[in-house]
This record gives sequence, C-alpha cells and structure tokens, in this order.
Amino acid sequence: MFMNALVAPRYGDPDVVQLRRLAEPEAGPRDIVVDVRATTVSSGDARIRAARFPAGMGYVGRMALGWSGPRREVLGVELAGVVAALGSSVTEYVPGDRVLAMTGVRMGAHAERCSVDVDHCVVRLPDTVPFDEAVTLPFGGTTALTFLVDRARLSAGESVLVIGASGAVGAACVQVAHLLGAEVTGVCSRPNVALVTSLGAERVIDYTKTDVFRSDARWDVVIDTVGRASVKELCTLATPAGRVGLVVAGLPRMLAGAWRTMTSRQRVLMGPAAESSEHLTRLVAWLDAGAWSPVVDQRLSFQRGVQAHARVDSMRKVGTLVLLPH
Repeated sequence: MFMNALVAPRYGDPDVVQLRRLAEPEAGPRDIVVDVRATTVSSGDARIRAARFPAGMGYVGRMALGWSGPRREVLGVELAGVVAALGSSVTEYVPGDRVLAMTGVRMGAHAERCSVDVDHCVVRLPDTVPFDEAVTLPFGGTTALTFLVDRARLSAGESVLVIGASGAVGAACVQVAHLLGAEVTGVCSRPNVALVTSLGAERVIDYTKTDVFRSDARWDVVIDTVGRASVKELCTLATPAGRVGLVVAGLPRMLAGAWRTMTSRQRVLMGPAAESSEHLTRLVAWLDAGAWSPVVDQRLSFQRGVQAHARVDSMRKVGTLVLLPH
C-alpha cells in the first residue's frame, strides 16, 4: 500500500519540498501506525530542511541528521490521528483510538500514515478535541512545560517575560505561565498585541515601539524564543536570582549561559525540550476543559507543502501552521 508524503530529499529553500507516493510504514513490535489527520510545519522542521543549525552545531547537525540532506526525508514530529494498525506487543491501544503523538528523531509525521513508538510520547485524545486543534499542542506546549515547570520551577505569583510571545512556543509559554498563576509580560509586534493579551498576558510590549532592554522592570523568569539577544542582554532583564530560558541556543550562547550560571546567582536554562506523555496529557486536559486557546496561523494541505515551509521561514507565523493530509 502507498501513501502521500512530503519529503525533503536535500537541504535547501522551501522549494526542495516535494509531494511523493511512498510505501506505508509498518508497525514494529511496540509501534502503532496512525492514520494522520493533522500535523504541523514547525520552526524545527524548517531549520532541519534548510540545514539552519544553531551556531557552532553545523558539523554535529549534519552528522546526526544527514550530510547533504535529511537522512529521514519525511520530516514532522507531531501528529494527531486515528490508530490504524498495531505492533505485535501493543496492548494499550486498539484500531480506531484517537491519539496525539510526537515522533522525536524518527520524524515521519508529514505523511498520510506514520509509525509511532507507544513508549515515546503518545496519548489518547477525547472525542471532544478536534485533530487540528490538538496538533497545535505538542511542539510549543511541551517546550513551555519543559522550560517553565521542569527547569524554571515557576511558582504562582512570580513574574515571567516571554520574548517572541506570538509564535508557537511563545504563545504556549504565555498560556502555561498564566495557567500556573504567574504575572506574564509578552513581547511581540503590534498586530499580535491583542492575541497575546487574550492568551493571558497582563502586559504586552510592542517591540517596534519599545525596546524591552531599556526597561527598568525585572522579571523572575525570562524566556527567549527568538534567539537574537545575547545572554548578557537577557540576564539584565532578570532579577538577581532569576532564571533565563534559551529556547534557541547555539554553542556560543550555551557556553555563555553556562558561565553565567557558574558565576552569578542567576540560572540560564537551555537544552532540547522533553517529549513527554505526561506533558501531553496535561496540555490535552487544559484544551478539553476550555482553559487553553489553540493558536492556528493557517491550515494548509499537503499539496501546499512548499508554501507551508515558506510561511514558517518568513518569521511572520503566528502560533502553529497546521498541515492537513487531505
């Protein structure tokens, strides 16, 4: 049996992305094959497609992912869909179950069917949660929970600054911080001020009018989802014992962050986000309860895969770009 899939056979601009017919995946002993109803093109997918690795990570990135092109041509790490087939050792699911999953280094979500390791990061979806809303949760939501809960240990009443508050990760950070009882300030452009406010930010700074680095305010937790400011600049925004989260960090920023952590009371938080079923369960519960607002930039078909990648590359995406197989 064959399926449609988006592939990136080599590194390059969005137009390297192609729609092809590929053999459907088979389920390993602890896998489920999911009929994909919705997936996404994230900033992570775009970085891999373009070989836009963090500073100092180019050689390592190509060694890990492929030298002249992605070793796994079908990108995509998050999906929502219906279980179509089971591996021989899978007892937790049955065909027809609605699921939300992340595939990690296996990728493969940009296809009509995807094989998912049930021991990695997969949860059931309630019937009340639409697939195209559920799929907005994993990439941004698990990153937000990793940085704010696992690493920053955010407490109710603390202050949080989110730089890049209208992107997939930034919007999730605003919502997680608000739901945890923090006082949230978001930084974004003027067209997105109302959106960020609606997600729970008490204050929003329009960076086209106000330079946040000239502010006298200080925050307990600073989350940078953009990656343009230096570690030194970011640390000037935090309280003396504050925490600074680097969602995007190359080798120079990581070294600077490690030095800051060793030589001051401030802590610089960095590293890849955890893909956790526990995190997905929490996010789905918030969405199902109406406490979480899915932020969708566009919904595009597989036939518009090139346009989807171009939209992400434009840096104007708001929230999540949802990709639909049909």
